[in-house]
Amino acid sequence: MIKDKTIQSCLVIASSNLGKVKEYHRLLFDLPITVLGQPKDLQVEETGKTFIENARLKALAVANATGEFSMADDSGLSVDILEGAPGVHSARYASSDEERINRLLREMEPFHDRSAHFSCAICIASPQDEILLEVEGKCEGLITKKPKGNNGFGYDPIFEVLNVGLTFAEMEIEHKKDFSHRGKAFALLKPGLKKLFKC
Repeated sequence: MIKDKTIQSCLVIASSNLGKVKEYHRLLFDLPITVLGQPKDLQVEETGKTFIENARLKALAVANATGEFSMADDSGLSVDILEGAPGVHSARYASSDEERINRLLREMEPFHDRSAHFSCAICIASPQDEILLEVEGKCEGLITKKPKGNNGFGYDPIFEVLNVGLTFAEMEIEHKKDFSHRGKAFALLKPGLKKLFKC
């Protein structure tokens, strides 16, 4: 969904996750956009039941608070055998990346099926409470039995991309964006961004 209008060249990333903000800096580097982080004291409650609902909530809240156009994503890991958990609760599954990984590996110990997928929904909102653009991307994979690799963040060390044989944490950023849920969503988003920014 996209509305026929152009926006200014400033975009606030609606996230307090520094890893995510850095990743979007890299993804946006070739567009004439000034990328800003959201205010440190701004907290948005994620009450949506889906990734796209949470992305909308965050984008609208940050656009309203800053008076700038905002881009938000909501992403997470869904494990088939755990009925889609942790899903939209991925970031709140435990209090740190290490604890989240350890909890998930413990919960998967009884099962042989380790299939999973990452989802990423991205939304761009205006300060006038409008949703200008939204997309969603997915990456299929498997949960490893132990962490592998030192790159990335979150669940990256235990998510092995299907038919690739590497976890996200074993990939360099340029390699990861070709496969990742966020990279796929951004590829869908980019034509809309170019139209919005007339570039």
